[in-house]
Amino acid sequence: MQRRDIPPELSFAAPPAAEPRELTSPPTSRRQRGAEPEVVSVAELDRRLKRILEGSTADVRVEGEISGLRVVGSGHAYFTLKDESEEAAIDCVMYRTAAPRARKLLADGARVVLTGRATVYVPRGRLQFCADDARLAGRGALLEALFRLKEKLAAEGLFAPERKRKLPVDPQIIGVVTSGDGAAIHDIVTVAFRRGAARLILARTPVQGAGAGQRIVRAIALLEEFPGIEVIIVGRGGGSADDLSAFNEEIVVRKVAAARVPIVSAVGHEIDVALTDLAADARAATPSQAAEMLVADAAARRAALEHLEARMRRAIAHRLRAARADLDRQRARLGSPAQILAEPQQRIDDAVARLRRRMERILVEDGAGLQRLERRLAARHPRAVLAGARGALRPLSVRLAAAARRHVALLREGFASDVARLEAMSPLRVLARGYAIATDRSGRAVRDHREVAPGDPITVRVHHGALLARVVVTAGPDEPLVERGAPPAPAPPAPAEAAAPAPPARQSGGPRAPAAGRAPRRRAQPGAPACEQLGLGFAADERAPAFGRAGAPGQVSAGQGGAEAGPEERRHVEP
Repeated sequence: MQRRDIPPELSFAAPPAAEPRELTSPPTSRRQRGAEPEVVSVAELDRRLKRILEGSTADVRVEGEISGLRVVGSGHAYFTLKDESEEAAIDCVMYRTAAPRARKLLADGARVVLTGRATVYVPRGRLQFCADDARLAGRGALLEALFRLKEKLAAEGLFAPERKRKLPVDPQIIGVVTSGDGAAIHDIVTVAFRRGAARLILARTPVQGAGAGQRIVRAIALLEEFPGIEVIIVGRGGGSADDLSAFNEEIVVRKVAAARVPIVSAVGHEIDVALTDLAADARAATPSQAAEMLVADAAARRAALEHLEARMRRAIAHRLRAARADLDRQRARLGSPAQILAEPQQRIDDAVARLRRRMERILVEDGAGLQRLERRLAARHPRAVLAGARGALRPLSVRLAAAARRHVALLREGFASDVARLEAMSPLRVLARGYAIATDRSGRAVRDHREVAPGDPITVRVHHGALLARVVVTAGPDEPLVERGAPPAPAPPAPAEAAAPAPPARQSGGPRAPAAGRAPRRRAQPGAPACEQLGLGFAADERAPAFGRAGAPGQVSAGQGGAEAGPEERRHVEP
């Protein structure tokens, strides 16, 4: 019942009522003395061991480092939990039925605290720890923001020892900021009423969840205004790092450091440290210890309270043991659906692992066969085939080159023979044998005596050089060649074959018409001299001397007659 002189948010804490103690008889032995020992199968032995382990290690917490984490397709996680200080390890499994938050914390090298039970995997008789929950251990569970806030507040001097105040001796009115239905207020009330007669003023406030920090600040401010408050306990029971986050908020830490009365921080258990513990004037490991630090000890009450507390604890523990044993029997009889489904799934995981190893061996064997085929294919690669063909083609190329050289040599020999024959028929060779070519002033070859008149200059081309002469007298083939005013000379004997006059030379533009008053040329008769057949225009004279050698400068090139010699050749004629 609340008093009228206090706000409705505050209430007096009452001591907890003692529960009646229930005594139970110890269980009787399952086997009578002198009876024959029972023979059980391996599976039954494993099942009994499983029940014993699960019953004795229910909800046990184990701390260690995770290694060899393996998450299979079914969602189950298999790993090994190692002890860093000693050479110890245990196989662990976390089924997919566990909380997703706990499964996300599993990672190789992570240090965690697992909650679960030890069991025996019956198909293999293997001891393993079945984890139902997990949380990070040590400093790994704190957020980076917590460390930054801690450094910031420490730099401001909120955690300095010199600013902490001493606690009052034997306080009569103690304020408590915590949840009204939590274990913390129960522990504080129990210890306080066991040790002394102090009055406890409770400011009910949520200690976790959204907005808990602001509610805690308002509760502290409310207790500061209550008359007679000497000290305030701020705390709560144990929990995870998320549950304790409200006592790490900056507004709560600053309010605790700036409070008008001394503050005792009692957050969580011994291993839990919040920023309010550093900013408060004193820190208690647990809410119970905070009450012990503030409430004075009374010897008489202490003996009675300790006796009642011992009886209550024994009764509660006995009832808990009896209830736990009954629960274990019911659980062993009924069985967990998740466990029933999890063990076959574990066997499936083992079969999948064996299948995977078999597939890997098959892939290795197939890979070896593939390498052999690739080597055979490389031997028939187009580059290798072309290299072999080039090797076979090289001797053929040598033979072809030799045959080509021989063929070219034969062609050269035939060409040299044709050149020799052509040179033998060249007019220059005729000039080399002593013949000459007479041309008039226009450069045309003189083939008939009627083409020139006495007094006309003519050019006589011989084998070596040329002569400039002037016509004294002309005569026909059967006429004597006598100079005017000189006695006639006897006519020389006619040659066996008279040389017929050669037709006039043609210009490069076409055939030339015969000059007016001149007789047309006659075709060379068979048996005529070679010079007449070549169209040189004069008869062969065996008495004419030979001038020089063939091929000397001034000779007419092959294919040029006397009339066909152009102006360029006339420029080279020597007078």
